Amino acid sequence: MRRYYFDVRDDDNLQTDDEGRDFSSVEAVQDEATVSLAELALDAMAKRGADHRMSIEVRDDRGPVLKVNCTFEIERLQRSGG
Repeated sequence: MRRYYFDVRDDDNLQTDDEGRDFSSVEAVQDEATVSLAELALDAMAKRGADHRMSIEVRDDRGPVLKVNCTFEIERLQRSGG
């Protein structure tokens, strides 16, 4: 098993993972990063609203492995009200 580190980028802020977790495959790492980002993004959207970018950047002891991105944008197509 290899140790992977899941760094979270929230707009321009980066929170690095200093502990990491062991996974047996890159597919399992990708699944974990995807689910984790979806949960983080849902929480961020509830607190901050739209126009928000987040990602999880996964690395191992050799360097970058993969990056999962999420962007939320709201585009109003009609004016509200009367």
